[in-house]
Amino acid sequence: MIQINITKRFAGFCLHMDFEHESGCLGILGASGSGKSMTLKCIAGIEKPDQGRIVVGDRVLFDSEKKINLMPQQRRVGYLFQNYALFPNMTVEENIGVGIRDKKLRRQQAAAQIQRFQLTGLEKRYPGQLSGGQQQRVALARMMANEPELILLDEPFSALDGYLKEKLQHEMMEVLKDFPGDVLLVSHSRDDIYRFSPRVLAIDDGHVLQSGSIEDIFLSPLNYKVARLTGCNNISPAEKRGEYEVYAKEWDITLKTSRPVTEDIRYVGLRSHDIRTVSEDEEQNQGTPGENVFQMELLDVVESPFEYKYHMRAAGSSAAESIWWKTYKNLDKHAVPESFPRKLQIPKEKLLLLRE
Repeated sequence: MIQINITKRFAGFCLHMDFEHESGCLGILGASGSGKSMTLKCIAGIEKPDQGRIVVGDRVLFDSEKKINLMPQQRRVGYLFQNYALFPNMTVEENIGVGIRDKKLRRQQAAAQIQRFQLTGLEKRYPGQLSGGQQQRVALARMMANEPELILLDEPFSALDGYLKEKLQHEMMEVLKDFPGDVLLVSHSRDDIYRFSPRVLAIDDGHVLQSGSIEDIFLSPLNYKVARLTGCNNISPAEKRGEYEVYAKEWDITLKTSRPVTEDIRYVGLRSHDIRTVSEDEEQNQGTPGENVFQMELLDVVESPFEYKYHMRAAGSSAAESIWWKTYKNLDKHAVPESFPRKLQIPKEKLLLLRE
């Protein structure tokens, strides 16, 4: 169990984080400058909150009223920094040994971590002689050597690309699978959060926007900012036209919805992969257009090796913004630029009704 209720003020910014987490891995999703890393630093004891309380399990790490503020070394918190923070003048073996409190067991336990993280043969190398993946494994080994009760991961994959990123993600998942304590992972990457964290906090400007299961956050974001954080490319200001109908102002189309449109709805969102193609058989058999079926005209297309990303609008509309549609080439043989204009359906159950 983790209990966080802290406030820390800066010039022009106030961090106020208030949340609890039962167990396992919790993802904190937010843009740069939203307060993600500062939250971790306060938990680790690197920064001191102005007020509040931090509890991990049955141990109080910080309590402003009771004047409790444990030193970082006393908190039993493992912190994996974004840049790994290895000591450049220490070897791999020495870097790992720093995290071991019992000096008598330092060499033995360091050797065990070197073997665990597949660093054998690199013991005498310095960080500057290691690849990015090797540096991360050293940082993980140092962190785990200290036997932490809580692990904090600060954008651990932001500097990695492609195969190396996927490989290290898999390796870290194997490490965390056997870890008995809790994990907080902060990232601006929705993909990293989705892969690691069954529960998520979406934050902005130093406070929590929405919390819940990964399904809640990605399938049912409550407001504009959370929808953007989770990668929704299509968002338009909306005007209520009926109990189950909205007008998307920037797309210049009226849409049927599966959920009631409440008075506080200000935007409508649509993920770019949720648009549905209307088959030739459907076109021939439908005497009248189905719900949310539009003749679309193409404005632009971006082609990559495996997909098309179309920018389009409803034919004859005066749309101020285009709608993005993403489709994989091998899933829709008709999804090619030459197929436009064409009929597409926006499934009403896929529409996101968003507050401010």
